[in-house]
Amino acid sequence: MAHEVSPLDSIPRAVRHEREQAGLTLTELARRAGIAKSTLSQLESGSGNPSVETLWSLAVALGVPFSRLVEPPRSTIRVIRAGQGPGLRSEQSDFISALLSAAGPGRRDLYLIRAEPGPGRSAAPHLPGSVEHLILASGRLRTGPVDQPVELDPGDYVTFTADQPHIYQALAAGTVAVLVMEHR
Repeated sequence: MAHEVSPLDSIPRAVRHEREQAGLTLTELARRAGIAKSTLSQLESGSGNPSVETLWSLAVALGVPFSRLVEPPRSTIRVIRAGQGPGLRSEQSDFISALLSAAGPGRRDLYLIRAEPGPGRSAAPHLPGSVEHLILASGRLRTGPVDQPVELDPGDYVTFTADQPHIYQALAAGTVAVLVMEHR
């Protein structure tokens, strides 16, 4: 079986490519994303270990879907075994997001979310028109717009516009959800 490329291996190239496509300097992109220029420089050189929040900020500042920064090159068949998916950790909470499939012509991304009780993860607004669809597989989760969060039990589904601040907070150990991010 061919060696899978981790998102962490492809992030430096993708960020640099998108920044250059947008005609932005390191300084300007760092300013727009609200991160330190040194953080961006380290990320592009491959020596940084970016959080999911940093990558979301960069994607919004670049006007591109998050998946464009983290999706490794594809092969014709891809299997991600349980617990082995390439995950990006949150700085805010015990929260891991693993991109399973990136937007194709339908402009949607598929993620596996794993979270543990503790402080929730606050998500900044995504690109205008973004919508999240989430199905809770196990545990309990509080999620949705900051001003209207809902609590989910296993099997529950929620959808909400994600171009506004929103949250994810595990309320039980072993919380796992499938998230579909729709870009319009």
